[in-house]
Amino acid sequence: MFKFFKKSTGDTAPEKDNATPMDKKQKISTIVGIVLCVLLIPILIINCTLIIKSLVSDDVPSIGGKIPLIVLTESMEPDINAGDLIICHVLDDEEIKALKKGDVISFFDPAGNGTSIVTHEIYEDPYVKDGKIYFTTKGTNNNTEDKMPVCEDDIVGLYKGGRIGGVGHIAMFMQSTAGLIICIFVPLAALVGYELYRAKKKDKVKENDIEALMAELQALKSQQANAEKPTESEETQENEETKD
Repeated sequence: MFKFFKKSTGDTAPEKDNATPMDKKQKISTIVGIVLCVLLIPILIINCTLIIKSLVSDDVPSIGGKIPLIVLTESMEPDINAGDLIICHVLDDEEIKALKKGDVISFFDPAGNGTSIVTHEIYEDPYVKDGKIYFTTKGTNNNTEDKMPVCEDDIVGLYKGGRIGGVGHIAMFMQSTAGLIICIFVPLAALVGYELYRAKKKDKVKENDIEALMAELQALKSQQANAEKPTESEETQENEETKD
C-alpha cells in the first residue's frame, strides 16, 4: 500500500495565503531583479551603442535618427540651459535645404577644430555660395551673430524642442573613465551577481526539499516496518501454537 504525502520544506506546509518570511524574501528579490533589469539594461544598450558608433564612424553617433547632445554654455538661455541634454534630429539633404530662419540647428563649429558642436538659431535667411548653402547663426542669449557662417556640410541635426534639464552633467560623467566603470561594468556585475544569488537560493531550497523528502521517506519506512513487526501477544500466541 502506498501513502501519498505533500512535499514540504519544513514541519508543516505554508498556507497559500500565509506567506513565510522566506517566500517574502524571494518575492522582494524577484522585484528587485526586475527593477534592475528595467533600469540598467536600457542604459547599457544606449551606452554601448553610442560607444561602438563613435569608434567605427566619424559621424556623430545617433540612435534611431536621434542625436543626444550635451549643452555646455548659456548661449541659448532661457530656451536651452547649460547642462541640458537635448535631442536633435538627423537631416537628409532635402531637409537641410528646407531649413529657414528661426530654426535651431546643431552644427560643427566652423571657428573650432571640427570636433566641437554648437546649437544655435538660424538668424537670417540661408544663402548660396559656390554651390553650397550657408546659414548665419546666433545664440538667443548672445548680442551678435556668430562670426562665421555654417556650411550645409557641417550641420549635425535640427533641434525641435526635446530636452531633459540637467541630465547633461550626468551624461558627461558617464563618458569619463569612472563613469564607464560605474554605468557599464557595475550594472553588468550587479546583474551577474543577482543571477548567481538567485541560482544559489534555488539550489538551497532544492537541497532543503530533498532533505525533507528523504526524512519523510525514512519515517514512512520506519512506520511500515513497525506495522509489519509482530506484537508481543502475537509472538506468545505463535509460541503456544508451536508447543501444541
